[in-house]
Amino acid sequence: MTSHPGDGDGDDRSAAEQAPQVCARCGVTAEGPQPTWALSVENGTRRHYCEACSREHLRAIEGRLDAQWW
Repeated sequence: MTSHPGDGDGDDRSAAEQAPQVCARCGVTAEGPQPTWALSVENGTRRHYCEACSREHLRAIEGRLDAQWW
């Protein structure tokens, strides 16, 4: 029997998802999942923002402005 991605056997997360999250704005590092952090995809790159940076730049994030504009 073979295992397929997403069927519950094994760990199908990438190395990037297993690494500690680092805020793309201020550089703070978080161990473990952070449900209050924001995730943005800019030019095909996933960027995580801590709660403080997310709150400070909420309108820009919701307006889908790239981080270079805020």
